[in-house]
Amino acid sequence: MSTETRIILSTVDNQTKAEEIATSLVSERLASCVNILPQILSIYRWKGQIEKEPETLLIIKTRGDRVDEVISRVAEIHPYEVPEVISLPIEKGHQPYLDWILAEASAQGGDR
Repeated sequence: MSTETRIILSTVDNQTKAEEIATSLVSERLASCVNILPQILSIYRWKGQIEKEPETLLIIKTRGDRVDEVISRVAEIHPYEVPEVISLPIEKGHQPYLDWILAEASAQGGDR
């Protein structure tokens, strides 16, 4: 049984931009929380070349009904030409935490 909560992953080229995106999403109540994992290594093909770059990973927690808004907002403020912004369902979790995600990523907000 899945929940109404989602995790959205996005990578960015530096910590400062990651914090800017995270702060925007949380302050705009599009996300309840964003974890920032610095210094991951990404290897990918881009424009016919194999690239190897350090990146910062954002783990964004939000409501299922806010996913489209989060994707649009991240794409709007992201520095990449084609940013990674992918959504994954949270299948199970500690219910009070899942409830907190739902409350904080709503227009009314909530309290932990």
